[in-house]
Amino acid sequence: MKAMILAAGKGTRVRPLTYDLPKPMIPILGKPVMAYLIEHLHKYGVTEIMVNVSYLHEKIEEYFGEGHQYDVQIGYSFEGYTTDDGEVVPQPLGSAGGMKKIQEFGGFFDDTTIVLCGDALIDLDIKSALFEHRRKGALASVITKEVPWDKVSSYGVVVADADGRITEFQEKPSQQDAKSNFVSTGIYIFEPEVIDLIPSGQTFDIGSQLFPLLAEKGMPFYAQTRNYNWIDIGSVTDYWETCQSVLMGEVAHLHMPGIQINDGLWVGLNTSIDWEGTTIEGPVYIGSGTRVEAGVHIVGPTWIGHGSHICAGSKVVRSVLFEYTRVLPNVSLNEMIVFKDYSVDRAGEMKHVSETDPDSWANARDRRSKRRTEQSNELTDKRIRA
Repeated sequence: MKAMILAAGKGTRVRPLTYDLPKPMIPILGKPVMAYLIEHLHKYGVTEIMVNVSYLHEKIEEYFGEGHQYDVQIGYSFEGYTTDDGEVVPQPLGSAGGMKKIQEFGGFFDDTTIVLCGDALIDLDIKSALFEHRRKGALASVITKEVPWDKVSSYGVVVADADGRITEFQEKPSQQDAKSNFVSTGIYIFEPEVIDLIPSGQTFDIGSQLFPLLAEKGMPFYAQTRNYNWIDIGSVTDYWETCQSVLMGEVAHLHMPGIQINDGLWVGLNTSIDWEGTTIEGPVYIGSGTRVEAGVHIVGPTWIGHGSHICAGSKVVRSVLFEYTRVLPNVSLNEMIVFKDYSVDRAGEMKHVSETDPDSWANARDRRSKRRTEQSNELTDKRIRA
């Protein structure tokens, strides 16, 4: 069995994280989502993995390389072009179009292939799913999940008969138009014959185009409903909720990194915590090289990335702070994500650093604001003395 990870999208609903990161590189417990997928595939003996890339492709390729550290082989298919001026322009071909490009280039899909979206955490029993796929003689199988009816408009809806054979596929229908509340989880099992149906040289999508074509042709196309964890990072709000669940230990196969030094508190290497007046209520992770000053109050679930600086008297509640975040003195961050020059609250409202209080948070590597303040105070003192 082979695998393909879909990683070419821009992830617009997860901005600002995807301003600087391709969606599969979004970290959970400090590790990219895609790394968990690769480890899960390896667990089931799937070691040949193709990844279609486009937007910020170099970040994925530089991190994962050819897969040696995961004991797998990873190949990449870039979707885009370079202008005469040397500018690299991403131009995704759609999930199915990306598969066609790979097949026409080197014939990779010569065996049963599992296809995974690169932006979800899963613990699917791949061996069991493959067994059912083959038992039914399927050319294509979709792993599905039942969701509340008010959520169906966010997903591809699967309509199947009693035996699981798919008769219709609705791509993100309204709640009123949806004929089912079983949705595609972005996990598919394909036989090579399915790739032959994808037209060459054009953008083509699995959910909105390939699946309706399979259903229309009456091909052996089946849904599988399985009991497994599927955590989809579809939006910033989803990401915040996922981080909360993971930090709470609600996802069995994910474990807190670092060393546990207190009940509910894990730290990386060389952290500096001034315990005078400081209260930390777990679960909390404090990354390596992070400084926590006196009088700080941290309430979990909270993740604080490496190289950060939590200044005296500040309060951080149920938040995710990426690396090198400085929370300035006596500031309170409540249910926030802070990523470089942006902050996002639990409701998904995003603000650039220029739109926030300049005395709230900053880049922990940037000492200029402190120096300017000191210089300003020195000038004031000189004027007073004069």
